[in-house]
Amino acid sequence: MGKPTGFLEYPRQEGAVAPPLERLENFREFHRFLSPAAQALQAARCMDCGVPFCQAGVTLAGMTAGCPLHNLIPEMNDLIYHGNWEQAWRRLEHTNCLPEFTGRVCPALCEAACTCARQEGAVCTHENELQVAEYAFRHGLVNTAPPAVRTGKTVAVVGSGPAGLAAAWQLNRRGHRVTVFEKADRPGGLLCYGIPNMKLDKAVVDRRIRLMEEAGVTFACNTDVGRDVTGEELLAKFDRVVLAGGAGRPRDLAVPGREAKGILFAVDFLGQVTRALLDSGFEKPPRKLAEGKNVLVVGGGDTGNDCVATALRLGAKSVTQLEMLPEPPCERTADNPWPQWPKVRKTDYGQQESIARFGADPRRYQSTVAAFKADKRGRVCAAVVQKLEPRQGDNGRMVMEPAAGSEEILPAELVLIAAGFTGCEGYLPASFGAALTGHGTVAAEGESYATGVPRVFAAGDMRRGPSLVVWAIAEGMGAARAVDASLMGYSNL
Repeated sequence: MGKPTGFLEYPRQEGAVAPPLERLENFREFHRFLSPAAQALQAARCMDCGVPFCQAGVTLAGMTAGCPLHNLIPEMNDLIYHGNWEQAWRRLEHTNCLPEFTGRVCPALCEAACTCARQEGAVCTHENELQVAEYAFRHGLVNTAPPAVRTGKTVAVVGSGPAGLAAAWQLNRRGHRVTVFEKADRPGGLLCYGIPNMKLDKAVVDRRIRLMEEAGVTFACNTDVGRDVTGEELLAKFDRVVLAGGAGRPRDLAVPGREAKGILFAVDFLGQVTRALLDSGFEKPPRKLAEGKNVLVVGGGDTGNDCVATALRLGAKSVTQLEMLPEPPCERTADNPWPQWPKVRKTDYGQQESIARFGADPRRYQSTVAAFKADKRGRVCAAVVQKLEPRQGDNGRMVMEPAAGSEEILPAELVLIAAGFTGCEGYLPASFGAALTGHGTVAAEGESYATGVPRVFAAGDMRRGPSLVVWAIAEGMGAARAVDASLMGYSNL
């Protein structure tokens, strides 16, 4: 696939990004595309490697290696190289119904498993995918015509995040009447309010929603299923229900002083900022949230990085990011071989921007909050931070424990908790009588996606637990197949 000698002739080249200090002036996407000709040369680097681990999507050492959607990556790259962008799109949409999202926010599991990644640098599959998707939108290749034949069956999808949108798109294509229920004021779920605009422009989300409406999907916003409408009422109106409400219950910090004002969950902070931007047409960022404040971000993952970047754009005086785990190595270690996901140090866009603004990396490894301090008004003013030391637990796994005498006080007028999620909001599955697992997710086994409640299915983070957008799309497409088969006796999705 591609050019057999392409990986020897052409070095890896990614699209440029706006300089960190320049992009801090706004909330716009900052990635810049290569020209189609340059992108074709990057696709030419896809070698005839024999075993394309890039599309495997298997679990190795507890982590995903390769694409969970099993995108036909070598075929797509070959078509790009030969200039056949339309057929490249046909190959891509066969396995991924929402590539404009994964092309922007996926961490590129495919590239980590690419054979070229062992030496010269992985094929730029992530950017190839995005170029193909945007080509399809520009040239009207995304089919938004309503199905020629309707089945007469109705499906309710609860949640309009990536899993819900994927399920709704697929089920509508099959000819079922689909209504998507969303508790927020706008559809998109995590894609709208959980991911900052500079990573995923909300115009891209709106474009997909409009196309789905043109194709016949109905959206019902400001409708909180389990509260505004019961599970019993939905089951009385629809033939099948798909629960795709995400895993939105954030993990809290049980430390003294937690009740102080100015301590927010990251998901609430990011949502508040995006809502203000959308409501004002991006004219009035809510700068009062962070302007002139020392901001403390608790959590070293992607959401924590998004908080760093957002706080900087709102005029934060300083930003510190706490990470509980030790600093990762710069290169793979012997116990983390290719094609496993590389457990190596990376500096993401928010950290890059903080370095450019303040001259230092905002991250403090092996650190956590022991307590918060409040001023006379009850607002947070400082955090007691302590170092953590790794030790081997009774089960052989590493655990992090506080280091005696390591406490220090950091000024903090805004604290953002980005410590992950602990499962779904329980009232939604409870309204249907669906059982939960010990991890706080809806119990729905294997490829059936069926809960223990007749006609009720679950998908995405609500079933799998907190994960990636690419996994949510895979779950949504899988659930659509299962629902379709239960309605029609077979599925061609």
